[in-house]
Amino acid sequence: MSLAEIRDSFEVFLLAQGGPQDPTVEQQAFELAGLSACRFIPNGASAQSPILFCHGGGYQIGSITSHASLMSRIASVCKRPVIGFNYRLAPEHRCPAASDDCMAVYTSLREQGVTPHTLMGDSAGGALALGTAMQARDRQMPLPQNLVLISPWLDLTMSGASYETRRDRDIFSKPEQLRLMARTYIGRNGDATTPLASPVFGDLRGLPPILVHAGDADITRDDAILLSAKAEQQQTKVSVRLFPDMVHHFQMFSALPEAAQSLAEIAVFVNAAR
Repeated sequence: MSLAEIRDSFEVFLLAQGGPQDPTVEQQAFELAGLSACRFIPNGASAQSPILFCHGGGYQIGSITSHASLMSRIASVCKRPVIGFNYRLAPEHRCPAASDDCMAVYTSLREQGVTPHTLMGDSAGGALALGTAMQARDRQMPLPQNLVLISPWLDLTMSGASYETRRDRDIFSKPEQLRLMARTYIGRNGDATTPLASPVFGDLRGLPPILVHAGDADITRDDAILLSAKAEQQQTKVSVRLFPDMVHHFQMFSALPEAAQSLAEIAVFVNAAR
């Protein structure tokens, strides 16, 4: 398939796995920092203190459409608006294009007087959420109350043992696929250790509390373990929850009881900070 066909099929597949859209969550399309964006607003939620969500897809696929169900379910369970947006994708736009777009969105919200209550993302979007918080800290901008990373892909060097030990258990993602995506995003001669691509190698000090939910059968599992170890050394609080037998960003699959359990626990964490 062509890249356009792959992107379209990814949207169709994840839309189907996400289940029916929640009719109590209103969707409002708009533009943010020159990018297509969408608000997912549950009944009775204030427009203030939204969740800013960075979608996953290996920096090459994924969109508001592919993640609409997940963002809608997050909005519903957290009882907060969720803002999603379409950042530029590789190979048309290589690193740090996606990171730059996420930071532009965060800055645009701040210019409107809005600080996201939570920065959240799945897979590559988890790295973008973490990287955005790091850049906001460096620029001395107001930070979110917390971060939530769902099966975050934080290490484009793929140094963790789980890329091999879980390769036959993770039916959603494969090491060969992610290696190709990493090379496509950073370029053939790009540096996979730069924090703009692999934020786990950056300075984690001064960040708000971070919750990580991943599957124990997820090939990126050890990225969460590495983040936790590095954050502990730098006095940043990270809590990691591993779900037995679950694969990469299993929360996308609404039929899984573990997906609902994960989102319920995420809601408790998000709303603990007021």
